[in-house]
Amino acid sequence: MVALSVILFPPLLIAFLLVMERVEEPLRRPAGPREVSEFLHTATQGEVDTLAQSGIRRAIGRWRRRRRTSGGTASPPLV
Repeated sequence: MVALSVILFPPLLIAFLLVMERVEEPLRRPAGPREVSEFLHTATQGEVDTLAQSGIRRAIGRWRRRRRTSGGTASPPLV
């Protein structure tokens, strides 16, 4: 059982780190002026409430998730 744990731990750790990299990438990307402008024009009431309570970073993150799951019709953000 210990040998199995020793063999499986490194690949599982690497897989976890790769997943976390994908989760963190959008959080590190700053919101540009064009994206903020689009957010202000298309945000839902819940996203505006998040903006007021938690700040722009969390509100933009919620808005990006909604756009990503709504069908992917939006263009990628310009950096």
